[in-house]
Amino acid sequence: METTQPNPTQLITSGSRPEAPTLPRTISSLATRTRTRTHHHSGRGRAHPQPPSAGGAMVAPGGGGGPSRWPAAEELDIVRKKVVEISGRDEREVRVAACPYRICPLGAHIDHQGGTVTAMTINYGVLLGFVPSNDSEVLLQSGQFKGVIRFRVNDLQKPIDNPENISWESYARGAVYALQNSGYDIRKGVIGYISGVEGLDSSGLSSSAAVGIAYLLALEDVNDLVVSPVDNIQLDKSIENKYLGLENGILDPSAILLSRYGHLTFMDCKTASPSYVYFSELSKSQQSQGQLPFKILLAFSGLQHNLPKKRGYNTRVFECKEAAHALLCASGCEDESNILRNVDPVVYEAQKGVLEENLSRRAEHYFSETKRVAKGRDAWARGNLQEFGQLISASGRSSILNYECGSKEMIQLYEILLKAPGVLGARFSGAGFRGCCLAIVESERAEEAAAYARAEYEKAQPELVCKIPADRRVLVCEPGDSARVILPDQHRYS
Repeated sequence: METTQPNPTQLITSGSRPEAPTLPRTISSLATRTRTRTHHHSGRGRAHPQPPSAGGAMVAPGGGGGPSRWPAAEELDIVRKKVVEISGRDEREVRVAACPYRICPLGAHIDHQGGTVTAMTINYGVLLGFVPSNDSEVLLQSGQFKGVIRFRVNDLQKPIDNPENISWESYARGAVYALQNSGYDIRKGVIGYISGVEGLDSSGLSSSAAVGIAYLLALEDVNDLVVSPVDNIQLDKSIENKYLGLENGILDPSAILLSRYGHLTFMDCKTASPSYVYFSELSKSQQSQGQLPFKILLAFSGLQHNLPKKRGYNTRVFECKEAAHALLCASGCEDESNILRNVDPVVYEAQKGVLEENLSRRAEHYFSETKRVAKGRDAWARGNLQEFGQLISASGRSSILNYECGSKEMIQLYEILLKAPGVLGARFSGAGFRGCCLAIVESERAEEAAAYARAEYEKAQPELVCKIPADRRVLVCEPGDSARVILPDQHRYS
């Protein structure tokens, strides 16, 4: 199969591994490097896409060119065959948007306050197989949800005013809404089949962002739109913030669209500037051979949630903003926008006594997490997994004590992972109210740690565990790469 892209929508580099261990990229440079075709907005002339070069060779995929094995050929075959069944089209026409799930080792709950966060993707995610429809109709089926979605891209999409009305259809409509409201001329719909990993939706791995980005990529592809990763980050944020009503930041789409295998992505959420750090400058040669010395464990609680329906998330965001407002007013900077990034750490230390108890805890989490991110960057660059893991575990403790997220079950799972053999650090994944916990574990002890976590959590929560498929209770994962559109393997059909 070709894991190349039909357009440079997701490109960060040409796919070659950069030489420097730290690679800052500004928003403007990313946007410039990805626009090799002109995208067209409403009211402008229609752009003509550049044809692929001879032999079907296309632009190299985004990311670091590492050995991410997702998606497998078998997974792609299943999705393509489903699209053929639904559309009646030739399998050679089917393209697949592959959008990986993400983890955030450090930087928990600070993206919406303009903080700097860390992220990497994993080798699991959402696949959307699609072909262009003959007109403006969107027709979609899902591997996880029943029913068929039908609507037209020229239908006016209005934001959802009641979170209880959110369904799997909402993300497809939200993608159309985001493109419409950003001035993109979308006239052609898609016929598609979308599938995530059974049991991993609503688990704190940004499955909703992966779904939203998949729909964006498909709609952009069939309408010959070239949209930079930077712009797609903002489009996905529009789906979440404006259409679904979730007050989240840009961590999730940034991770999915910008990650590179073998790197930790750092995203400054105030300036929207990403940078990349190798895991240990000394181990570049091993990285190129897929020999990273760690694995990622995902341990599932059996509790699922839909963030827009969980008011606890938005409540925490508003509390952080209240804390920022109080601190800015106390320091005579009330004209600044109410995010904690705008509060000088010196001012916080001097004025934190003005905060109510719950606001004080939210602010303490933000400023302590910011320090952990800075220390984590240094530890990662030096290849010090012990120190990096300790910082992750400290982030988990602060999420419980200061940000006050989690539940009895999630805290139990977190504590079990901390005791598992070979685990270097653990914390909640995602918002932390439900879903799963993540851990960084020594590669050679990953299976041992997974077996320990499975057994101990089953003792603690047998009723919840029986609801989780046996092969999905604890997953051993590897770092992944960025979202991309995968073409059919032309050689396969010749």
